[in-house]
Amino acid sequence: MIAHPPCTHLASSGARWFKDKQQEQQEAIEFVRALWALPIPMVAMENPIGVLSSRFMKPHQIIQPWQFGHGETKATCLWLKNLPALLPTNVVEGREARIHKLPPTPDRWKIRSVTYQGIADAMADQWGAEISKLTKRVHAVNRLMSLADSQS
Repeated sequence: MIAHPPCTHLASSGARWFKDKQQEQQEAIEFVRALWALPIPMVAMENPIGVLSSRFMKPHQIIQPWQFGHGETKATCLWLKNLPALLPTNVVEGREARIHKLPPTPDRWKIRSVTYQGIADAMADQWGAEISKLTKRVHAVNRLMSLADSQS
């Protein structure tokens, strides 16, 4: 599972409203904990820098878009269960904070939450290979169990 829980009540960019939204923040943290606790063998969860580092757990990795072909900054935390850290695929020049400079608009939140294509591609390529390995092992075990059952 690759989870992108809503960051509205979790990201440091909204810290000025935290005091007025304590209940919403607590519910968001509980949602993250519930996702993490699901019986899924491989999990990646992403969220911007925020309260999860102190109220859930430290992230396993923090990535930047410029490590994956986009000349921008937007620190993104990754919490990983049975998945390796993402390896940068295309480190580029440029460190523009374009996302932070967006003017207020009704859909600003949506624009800010888009996953960069280079990061999505790295997740698919690198973690897809890990999932494929696990799937092959599961199929091999199932074949062995089926064979054992047929011989008994």
